[in-house]
Amino acid sequence: MTYQVRPLGPADQQLAWDLGSLTFGYHEQPMPEGWASDSPGRRTLGVFDSAGRMVAKAVDREQGQWFGGRVVPASGVAGVATAAELRGRGLGRLVLTRLLQGARERGAVISTLFDTAPAPYRALGWEEVGELIYYTAQTRVLAEIRPDLKIMLRPATEADIRAAGEIYREVARTGTGMMERSGPAFEATPAQLLADCHGFTVAVDDTGSIVGYARWDRGPGYDASGKLTVDDLIGLTPEATRTLLAMLGGWASVAPTVLIRLGTADPVWSLLARGDAKPESTQPWMLRVIDASGAVAARGWPRHLTGEVDLELTDDVCPWHQGRHRLVLSGGNGRLEPGGAGTVRLTPRGLASWYAGAATPQQLRRSGFLTGGDTDTDELLRTATAGPAPTLHDYF
Repeated sequence: MTYQVRPLGPADQQLAWDLGSLTFGYHEQPMPEGWASDSPGRRTLGVFDSAGRMVAKAVDREQGQWFGGRVVPASGVAGVATAAELRGRGLGRLVLTRLLQGARERGAVISTLFDTAPAPYRALGWEEVGELIYYTAQTRVLAEIRPDLKIMLRPATEADIRAAGEIYREVARTGTGMMERSGPAFEATPAQLLADCHGFTVAVDDTGSIVGYARWDRGPGYDASGKLTVDDLIGLTPEATRTLLAMLGGWASVAPTVLIRLGTADPVWSLLARGDAKPESTQPWMLRVIDASGAVAARGWPRHLTGEVDLELTDDVCPWHQGRHRLVLSGGNGRLEPGGAGTVRLTPRGLASWYAGAATPQQLRRSGFLTGGDTDTDELLRTATAGPAPTLHDYF
């Protein structure tokens, strides 16, 4: 059988809806009027058989993610689906390989995705580097937190959305892997952002500056089933974080459960005991390096680290960066130069884990993702990507 891989056209939208809805379990819903798989910042590739049937598809999202204090151009992969009768025949590999080629051509240097089954993506060089986790806590526990009287809380207005976005960006800039919430995939207006949730609360300090915010939804019911879902709670000061949490605690009598999205080292944990919050849902996410030299140049590196390591990259899916390179780090910048002795050998999954700071060279060696080198090369590579644990707060 010969298959054609191409971008979708207007006549393909129903096919994309049918395949995606059946795969992801919303097939009883009719396709909404005007729905399109593609939108600003999204490009869908479909695989078609000789009869014109769509048998696989995948979406390339144009996005950026923060690494080392810089936004790295990324391809967010979403909506991957293959017809049930043809799974295991290489159609996913066909469409994803073509997607990676196109993403590189438009400037993406890494790719990330949320995996429902890791094995097919690992076979193509992605590796799990982090998790998006919602935790469940009893609201009465938060009710024990006392607000700071210097912080005033109020509902956000459209004029506050820019300040809230800058608060998020300040936190994302110092993290690893956090989404940059701008660009074609993030074009919602302030009015739309406010309408998308039941509550958008800002914390204002005694100088009148917005120093934190929380974005939340109130579930139905006011008995044991009552729940608050908190997608973002970010305070730039301990007083703001404390007061926003105390506000959530004020719901204890009518919403006894809080579901909150938190990273591993979120400051909320300084006020909430780990034993009082249990993981409710865990969504692992994966990373792949698409263009090694571009990825090294794009991210930030420790400013006071200077050194070189000779690398050899193996990659049959992205062969353009296979071979020997010299990693050079200096003054917060990095580059890959062609050549070198190939002292340290990295597989695609090893390169992804190292780049994200998700594993040390010793751990990668024990996994079979890194070979060669010595304690000196291990130390430089470990230090280069040491930092906050990879974290994402945006599902796509």
